[in-house]
Amino acid sequence: MNNTPVIAIDGPSGSGKGTICKLLAQTLGYHLLDSGSLYRLVALAAEHHGVSMENERALADIAAHLDVQFLTSTEGDKVLLEGEDVSLAIRTETVGMNASRVASLTLVRKALEGRQRAFSEMPGLVADGRDMGTVIFPQACIKVFLTASAEERAKRRYKQLKSKGLNASLADILVDIQQRDDRDQNRSVAPLKPAADAVQIDCTHMGIDEVEQKVMTLIRNRGL
Repeated sequence: MNNTPVIAIDGPSGSGKGTICKLLAQTLGYHLLDSGSLYRLVALAAEHHGVSMENERALADIAAHLDVQFLTSTEGDKVLLEGEDVSLAIRTETVGMNASRVASLTLVRKALEGRQRAFSEMPGLVADGRDMGTVIFPQACIKVFLTASAEERAKRRYKQLKSKGLNASLADILVDIQQRDDRDQNRSVAPLKPAADAVQIDCTHMGIDEVEQKVMTLIRNRGL
């Protein structure tokens, strides 16, 4: 492990950690790791190549050789998979559910561990995921576990998808989130749980600005 300061933000789907992490990275001038997108990309690549979500070895091979680019510009961020813009495709509920299934596979997680740790470069890293503080960056100087009720997270996801012009059903999203929570929390490899030294924040009734201020206070108190 290097001495790069790492801020690990973990939590379940729809808790707002992605938005918070982007804001923190912009404010601090740190690099950003959206680890969930890597699992979504593996799931989408598997779909493109006709690989079953049950074929662990083939999925691990896809993960190890993932052809992905993360592009940022003043016009917005883009994610390219094998040269194709998949920024919207990886955010569908189907890909999200498949990503949760893929993330439960030991060989896939092992294949992506090194790639995720490679994002840790100066001046610092904000890491968004489900096992950032417990497995990938146990040395992180700041660990936050961000959560909210399943109902509130479903509402947020529904609004997000609709704003992007994607079809969505609130009832279906709630069921998907509950199933994903169960799978993520009960998988045998790197289950979703707060790190022992993580600060837990329930943002069910909090706005994004309030959450960001709370995390920034933690960061300033650590002298970062």
